[in-house]
This record gives sequence, structure tokens and C-alpha cells, in this order.
Amino acid sequence: MVLQKEYLDMVLVPCGLVLMFGYHLFLLYRIIMHPHTTAIGYENHNKRAWVERMMQVDPDMKETGIALQVISGNISAATYLASLSIGLSSLIGAWVGSSSNNIFMSTLVYGDTRSSTITVKYISLLSSFLLAFASFIHSTRYYVHANFLISTPNTDIPVKYVELAVIRGSNFWSLGLRALYFATTLLLWIFGPIPMFASSVFMVTLLHFLDTNSIPLHQYKPPNHAFVKSKGGQMNVVPRSIEHQGF
Repeated sequence: MVLQKEYLDMVLVPCGLVLMFGYHLFLLYRIIMHPHTTAIGYENHNKRAWVERMMQVDPDMKETGIALQVISGNISAATYLASLSIGLSSLIGAWVGSSSNNIFMSTLVYGDTRSSTITVKYISLLSSFLLAFASFIHSTRYYVHANFLISTPNTDIPVKYVELAVIRGSNFWSLGLRALYFATTLLLWIFGPIPMFASSVFMVTLLHFLDTNSIPLHQYKPPNHAFVKSKGGQMNVVPRSIEHQGF
């Protein structure tokens, strides 16, 4: 019976991880080569257009305040998830350090219950939460930087600088969410290899549905000017070149 349980862990857990990693490598390929077919590419396309429009308005107008509120909302969400990730990491670390007899080493777990395997489970889960924490922190960093760029008065900052900050913040946000998805499957591994593999199959199926985009990309008309406020308070129209970054 012990050999059978160990055999399940050696087969189902690697299969589940390969399934998760393989799907995300395929998703990365689609984002780079065919971004319009993914939800991430669709969102980044619209975010670039949003940044271009927001950079056209007068810094003293209410549209700038709306832009800052939108970015502040993203900062709050990223900060909350970062706090949640580091809190769960601390909880897992304290749990491992204070548990002499693990409650999951029982006959209820159909899988390998050796102490070395339990340690690998906790380390893998802890690594996923720490990766999520680092990703959300970097997402907050780039959103804060975009906030500074948008709210800078009397400036001619190129639109591509703000676009780069917003898109990178969004990409790190997506990376943090992916780390939490991995943490979910690894969390179920504590209860055995069968729940872990089943959750991996379910997660890949669900993510494939959520990550696929069938809406055609709207071709926004590129703005060719922006308003800059002079020292005397007069609004001047200056040309602004729009350069798109890659996904």
C-alpha cells in the first residue's frame, strides 16, 4: 500500500505540474505571437488607448482625476493581494515550524505521507505565495510610477513612458494571479496527489476559457496632439508622437 501511494505521487503530481506549466508556456506564445486571441493582449490593447487619451487632456481637468482614481484602484487591489500573499506565507512558515506531528500524515490522505514529501509540499506552496507577493509588489511599483507621470504638471512626457509603466504593472498583476493559481493546486496536493491532479485539469480548462478572446480589437484612431499648460496659464497644443510597445 505504501508503494502504491508513493507511485501515485510520482506520477500524478508531475503530470499536473507539466499540465500547468505547459498551458502557461502555450499562453505566453499566444500573447507574443497572437496577442489578439488572448484576454491579456485584448486588455493591454485597450489600456494603451486609454493612456493615449488620458495624456491628451489638460492636467487641471477632471479627466486627469479620473485617470488617477483608476490607477489608485489598481494600486489598492495589488497592495491587498500582496498583503494576503505574504500573510499566507507567514502562516505556512509558522505552521511548518510549530508542527511536530503533521495532521495530514494520516490514513485520510491517499498518497505519500513521509516527512520529506510533506516538506516539499510546504516549500512549493510557500514559493508560490512568495512569487505572488513579489509580483504584486512590482505591480504596485509600476502603477505608482504611472501615477506620478500622469499627475506631473507642465510636462511633455512621452506617452510611451506612461504606457510602459501601465502595461508592466498589468503584466506583473497577471503574473501574481498565475502564482496564486499554482498555489491553489499545490494547496490541494497536501490532501493527496489525486486532488492536486484533478485541480490542475480543472484549472487549465477554466483558464483556457478565461484567457481566450474572441472580440476583435478595436482600432483606435491615434491622437496626434496633446495639451500642455504654459507658465502663464495658457493652453498650448503640441504634437505628440505615439509609439506602441510590445505585449
